Amino acid sequence: MKIKHDDLSSGDVIALLEEHLKDMYATSPPESVHALDVTALKLPNITFFSAWQSDVLAGCVAIRKLSSTEAELKSMRTVAAFRNKGVATQLLTYVIEFAIANGYQTLSLETGTQGYFNAARQLYAKNGFKDCEPFGNYQLDPNSHFMTKPLVNIDTSPLSPPKCFNTG
Repeated sequence: MKIKHDDLSSGDVIALLEEHLKDMYATSPPESVHALDVTALKLPNITFFSAWQSDVLAGCVAIRKLSSTEAELKSMRTVAAFRNKGVATQLLTYVIEFAIANGYQTLSLETGTQGYFNAARQLYAKNGFKDCEPFGNYQLDPNSHFMTKPLVNIDTSPLSPPKCFNTG
């Protein structure tokens, strides 16, 4: 699998993000949906990545800069045909390494509290994220679950790209 910086111009990527938003609105009340649309994901404080198996989209993830030391994980999604095949773990590892390489000290996220989000919360916990209070502009919300991970900066060059994962 190849993970690459993405400009959000692919029809496959846009369709996956539209599916993601549709599921978020079907699962959570509108005021509790914090998923970003394609326009918001193109803002300069967001870096978006897509994962490909050959020429087939497998998933996506984004990172939003909150400050010089804090970032937020956004728009993590795996294509249905690639679920339970390690795509989400590889995307998460990639974005964590990107955050470290860019000098972030913490990576936080917001996800839902509903059963639909159990697998996501388990993945994040397995990868060192701990429950936390709302961060950034978030407020307490019974439909939102907040997690954060402290990052150890193992690379002092702020613009170094993370390792590329090519697993076949």
